[in-house]
Amino acid sequence: MNCKCCPFECGVDRESKVGICRAPGELVIAKMMAHFWEEPCISGTKGSGAIFFSFCNSSCHFCQNHEISHFHKGEIINPEAFISRCKELINISGVHNLNFVSPTHYSNQLLTILPGLKEEIKAPIVWNSNGYEKEATIQQLEGLVDIFLPDFKYFDKALAMKFSLLPDYFLFASQSIMAMKKITAGSVFDDQGIMRKGLIIRHLILPNQIEDSKKIFLWIAEHLGTETQISLMSQYYPVHQANKFPELNRHLTPKEYHEVENFVLNLGFENGFLQSLDSNSATFTPNF
Repeated sequence: MNCKCCPFECGVDRESKVGICRAPGELVIAKMMAHFWEEPCISGTKGSGAIFFSFCNSSCHFCQNHEISHFHKGEIINPEAFISRCKELINISGVHNLNFVSPTHYSNQLLTILPGLKEEIKAPIVWNSNGYEKEATIQQLEGLVDIFLPDFKYFDKALAMKFSLLPDYFLFASQSIMAMKKITAGSVFDDQGIMRKGLIIRHLILPNQIEDSKKIFLWIAEHLGTETQISLMSQYYPVHQANKFPELNRHLTPKEYHEVENFVLNLGFENGFLQSLDSNSATFTPNF
């Protein structure tokens, strides 16, 4: 099948060659684990069942998961084994949900697997993505995905190309996130405060780019409303190829983070999460 599941629409037959994402036609999994460092309503006390997919349709020069997103690291797994491993993660580890990390480039495969998986499990499915997706693909996930956890990386298209090689990032991310908002139609939490359904929009503040961050939240406020769940992330640290860009080759400062934080609060956002500045360390990146 000629793959056109993401905005790149490479059109390649991934059984014989790879496209922008570098992924083959089969699912490749780098790690499955109970993850305790997501937002509190996702990780809870038992952890989120994180499934880290290998490869990515983005090429972020500062990627904290570059070992698996940019290079061939992981194991090929067939659909039956994938469902079995997911059930083990829930039944043995007792995690609150299944958290698909960087799943976009496997959308076609997952759309065929998810109906069967949903019959086997009761835990919510989390779609934890970089936001660079097609609205049509997201619409197909209705009824199959319970929680959307997208990044909203850039407002400025030049920054998206410079740092992540993503053409028209804002256009595609904004359309796909609006589709996610429509699908979830509000948030649902259990009596322990664990999210069962909803949308949380993540934004990682980059050093020297706080004005771009402000534009992202201004757009969210105007188009999705200030009741939208957000996660303002401070965990950036220079890694991978960040040293090629002087403006990225340092940690975020407290002043930068608090300026964006105050801007967001002044817009009227009340639902969501702030992140401690001591999270900008490799300590919180899984060992692949």
